[in-house]
Amino acid sequence: MTLAIEPMVMEGKPALRTLGDGWTTVTKDGRISAHYENTLVVTKEGYEILTIR
Repeated sequence: MTLAIEPMVMEGKPALRTLGDGWTTVTKDGRISAHYENTLVVTKEGYEILTIR
């Protein structure tokens, strides 16, 4: 199983909008936000974090 864990911390209201590139997400009220992601794979033997550099 592969999981992407993507917490997002935002000031203000939780409403979001996606920009014209179809990818970039910003807060509707223009307040600051931060996003972080890690992807892991889970197997019978354990797990591996795929996004560690």
